[in-house]
Amino acid sequence: MGTIVISEFLSVDGVSDDPAGVEGFERGGWTFALDSAGQRVRLRGDEGEELLLAENRDAAALLMGRRTYEFFASFWPRQEGRALADIINTMPKYVVSSTLEDAEWNNSRVLSGELTEEVGRLKCEIDGEILVPGSAQLVQALIEHGLADELRLMVHPVMVGSGKRLFGELSDKRPLRLVRTRVVGDGVVVLTYEPIRDAGQGGGA
Repeated sequence: MGTIVISEFLSVDGVSDDPAGVEGFERGGWTFALDSAGQRVRLRGDEGEELLLAENRDAAALLMGRRTYEFFASFWPRQEGRALADIINTMPKYVVSSTLEDAEWNNSRVLSGELTEEVGRLKCEIDGEILVPGSAQLVQALIEHGLADELRLMVHPVMVGSGKRLFGELSDKRPLRLVRTRVVGDGVVVLTYEPIRDAGQGGGA
């Protein structure tokens, strides 16, 4: 049985928009800082890089919304030879979209049906973690329908001030249990939560 793991970069004020600064958002690139020589360095540091590498290496598949899929498909094949790129390029990838007809990126498949049915079927087909990067609209839908099994939030010590937020409105409260915390790099906090699906809580699946 597969588990849906949402893995996201966040600012302290909840922005998830363009963390690497390669998507055109005017305040993008907030996961980086300038060192004493004026060079950009990742706030998550080497330890955070190893954490991301292990997370993707251990995952059974990626699940994305259309926009994230299209960006990944245009970016990662051009990074061939990097350890993380080689993992992502070869692993199974699923894109949730009602408009995308053909997913041409290696080892990709379009899920065009009703979300709960498609994700439920995927969780039955895949044994292991199904990692969800980016994909804010999909993330909100997965949380709303009680389909997310774990949230891993890599919170960066910066307030971006504008941009798309990861979390939107929900039909009810969604209580979470904090299961792990870890600090990497220059004050980046990795928070891991599991949904509490007790009787009487709305939104469970």
